[in-house]
Amino acid sequence: MKLTIESLDHQGRGISHNNGKVVFVEDALTNEEVIVEVIKETSKYIEAKVTQCISKSSLRVKSKCPFYHECGGCHLRHLSYEDTLKFKCDKVENIIEKFAGLKVGICPIKNKNRDFYRNKIEIQVKNGVYGFFKKGTHEVIEVDRCLNALEPINKMLLAMNLLHIVNGKVTIRCNYNGEIILDIITSDKVEVEVEKIRDKVKLVGIVLNGKLLFGADHYIEIVDNLLFKMTYNSFFQVNQFINQELFKIVKNHVDSDSVVLDMCCGVGSLSLVAATKAKKVYGIEIVENSIKDALINSRMNKIENVEFMLGDAYKLISKIDDKINTVLIDPPRNGLTKEAIKSLLKIHPNKIIYISCDPITLGRDLNDLKSDYWIEKFYCLDMFSYTYHVECVCVLNKR
Repeated sequence: MKLTIESLDHQGRGISHNNGKVVFVEDALTNEEVIVEVIKETSKYIEAKVTQCISKSSLRVKSKCPFYHECGGCHLRHLSYEDTLKFKCDKVENIIEKFAGLKVGICPIKNKNRDFYRNKIEIQVKNGVYGFFKKGTHEVIEVDRCLNALEPINKMLLAMNLLHIVNGKVTIRCNYNGEIILDIITSDKVEVEVEKIRDKVKLVGIVLNGKLLFGADHYIEIVDNLLFKMTYNSFFQVNQFINQELFKIVKNHVDSDSVVLDMCCGVGSLSLVAATKAKKVYGIEIVENSIKDALINSRMNKIENVEFMLGDAYKLISKIDDKINTVLIDPPRNGLTKEAIKSLLKIHPNKIIYISCDPITLGRDLNDLKSDYWIEKFYCLDMFSYTYHVECVCVLNKR
């Protein structure tokens, strides 16, 4: 099938049309003429991949990653870094206008380290092959190096055979000091060669099916001169530089008289950042391990004007006697529930700092909040370079 690419969708795929159907073409750019192979066809759309590029876009670049055209981890390595950033900002502007009816002026935050920035990756293991899922499949392609991952993680990738896993999943996490924690999920009976792995990387601990196999189940992370205990399954942002930029944004929008509620606070990272400026901070988290880490983190950093609570944020709000005037929200990808929106409007804080990894759910939630709040600042942070994913921070002020 021969097509001319008309535009890009929100996942960075080329869009064309054929016999009344929309065609989504991976690894294609606007104005390119391509011959494609159909991967999937429904009554409304077709998914395809390029088999031959007849005329190339002037924006196309050669990917540095040898696995790029098979691996499903990155989506935009056929564009320059600056063009990926433009794509993301344009995409977010379009989404917010479509779902919230709002035009936003975006402040882009670039990733200082375009490669080798991730402190966490998930390796799939299938029939003894260690790697990533092939695009759109559960087939594993063998990978011995990832341009997204920090170098200590890449050293671990070269030692994966020492785990002796046939089928399963391995999450590799790395901190500022290059220390490694492995979280292994498998039904195999494994005999990990721990000492040989320790010869190759700074191995802190191994957790096998939720139980500690070796060392410790946590390490210490340092961001913006703050210390954080990180348990192997606690949530923490994967990009340290962009995380520092996020910290700066939060500090810039918290005042000395702020009483802050950090909903979904995780290990308390943003709560503690806010507490360095605010009068008082309350952090609520439903994951027990995370709240335990948050309590330790506050003590390690000798920050006393923060209080952490375990449970559902939207149910525990009523137990806070203080008058909350600032709310930090970093919800899951599916955004805020209707109940959460109601709880938020009941508090009616002067300021909301909304952090989102999905601009569509952010746009939906902004549509529910826009009658009570206006947008002071809108940031796009390039947390996940060369992918279509983008982290947004929207600062809202009460009307």
